[in-house]
Amino acid sequence: MNQAEWYRRIPLWQDVPLEEWETYRWQMSNRIQDVDKLRQVLKLTPSEERAVSRKSGRFIMGIPPYWAALMDPDDAACPIRRQAVPVEDEYKLSPNDMIDPLGEDSHMPVPGLVHRYPDRVLLLVVEVCSMYCRFCTRSRVVGTTAGYSRPANIDAAVDYIKAHRKIRDVLISGGDPLTLSDERLDDVLAKLRAIPHVEFVRIGTRNPVTLPYRVTEALCAVLKKHKPWISLHFNHPKEVTLACRKACGMLADSGLPLGSQTVLMKGINDRAAIMKKLFHELLKIRVRPSYIYQCDPVKGTAHFRTPVSAGLQIIEKLRGHTSGYAVPTFVVDGPGGGGKIPLMPNYVVSVKDGVWTLRNFAGKVFTYHEETSGNGARTSSVEPSYVLIQ
Repeated sequence: MNQAEWYRRIPLWQDVPLEEWETYRWQMSNRIQDVDKLRQVLKLTPSEERAVSRKSGRFIMGIPPYWAALMDPDDAACPIRRQAVPVEDEYKLSPNDMIDPLGEDSHMPVPGLVHRYPDRVLLLVVEVCSMYCRFCTRSRVVGTTAGYSRPANIDAAVDYIKAHRKIRDVLISGGDPLTLSDERLDDVLAKLRAIPHVEFVRIGTRNPVTLPYRVTEALCAVLKKHKPWISLHFNHPKEVTLACRKACGMLADSGLPLGSQTVLMKGINDRAAIMKKLFHELLKIRVRPSYIYQCDPVKGTAHFRTPVSAGLQIIEKLRGHTSGYAVPTFVVDGPGGGGKIPLMPNYVVSVKDGVWTLRNFAGKVFTYHEETSGNGARTSSVEPSYVLIQ
């Protein structure tokens, strides 16, 4: 068995030709969506068995064969497996859980368009994902029939953007926008690019990670024409496979800037060594780590959520210990629609009369003196904005 046919070790797919395996259409048509098929790939735990077998009240499951083949069939703690396979913990609700933790529905002037900040909007163009991640912030609409993909809704959102000239930045998301056909995606991008005051278009997608065969020469031609930035979503170094590297290489070679966001999750990536390995792997494939997100308090995700201090400790062990490009910003998305709030370890020891006492990554203390005018007064009258954490 050659390296390209690694999936054949799983009996369910041992007779699938490579040319079919590596197509997006075949992968989507053969997603694992029920317990009987999942049993043919994994040795299920009782918790997984009961969660996947639930007939109602369950967030939809859909696992592409590509992703399923990456899962450890015998280890329920496998980070690839935990992101895709339901467990009973999803139904143990916390008092902190929220249906819409980012407050998107309350900032939606037309269906599928979230307008919270004056100069930018979030445009939801589809409810479908190639894989339904168990920690999904938008699980209230993803995998449902919310209708954001209807042409009339997208046109209404585009008309709203045209009418609000302060909007200069549009993030296209969903669901996953790359589940749209090349033609539909081309149409959406063309409509946005035709609006004079829209300067910046981004696409938020996990497809190059969960199902990299979606990235084709035809797709790259569409993207290259419209030049959006691509916001990817990586959570663990095991996701950076040969197929993923190829997909990201094709996107980067098309001149598309690539960034990545990572959700901090208990038992998956809540150690600095794992995060550092992930970010190094991303830089090697020309993907810039941009954010580590504290896991949002979305309904059914309490078992994934870490203490906020875990994210701060990871940043502490990255800053100064690796390349600056490999150090993303750690943020908490303020529940209820507060937006991204950056958090950093405290490097300010004290400040008085323009003298800042600071510590560096190694714990050594340094003093920085602000400039003063000729009469000894500080040149700036602006009070510093910071909090000293004792």
